[in-house]
Amino acid sequence: MKVSAICLGLPEKLSGKSYKTGINKVPVSGAVLVDENGLVGDSICNRKYHGGPDQAVYVEGGLTLDWWASELGQVLAPGLFGENLVIDGLDNRNVGAGDQFQLSGGVLLEATSARIPCNTFSARMGDAKFAKRYTAAARPGIYCRVLVCGAMSAGEDVVFTPFAGEKVPVPEMMRLFGKQLAPQDRKRYLAAPIHTKLRAELQANI
Repeated sequence: MKVSAICLGLPEKLSGKSYKTGINKVPVSGAVLVDENGLVGDSICNRKYHGGPDQAVYVEGGLTLDWWASELGQVLAPGLFGENLVIDGLDNRNVGAGDQFQLSGGVLLEATSARIPCNTFSARMGDAKFAKRYTAAARPGIYCRVLVCGAMSAGEDVVFTPFAGEKVPVPEMMRLFGKQLAPQDRKRYLAAPIHTKLRAELQANI
């Protein structure tokens, strides 16, 4: 696996929207610094739902974006889905909470949760129903926390290390978002390094 693109966004207004968003991301050249809150220079406008240590870096797999390009019948520019990082050779469906991405430059990321598509994403795609289409495709992007900070660049090799415990796949996390988990599933989720907000919600419902 390799990093094929690193993308940053600036605050912009989408057509028909009154608020600014950082979803319009474009690839950059050169090294980008990454700290516990994400890529330095990347804009996060709605911090209630985006950003923070457990959503520091948003990853899309190159194989998943290739599938979408075929599905949509168009070339997808890096950053179109609002991703920070595109990893060639990665299929989003194979990722679970706790899986790690070790970049050759030293940065270490850990998957925490699935991307839940919203109206802003639909507006970005110019299709009011795109969030539903994205959900139905069951190939959600991956939010990651940063375990080792540093600088990263396009072209770096990536070593993928699966979580050692019982798997909590990101497609399942998207499918069960907001739903009551069965006791055995709650136990499995709490045994994995999931997003702290999700962990708090699950613990509150015990």
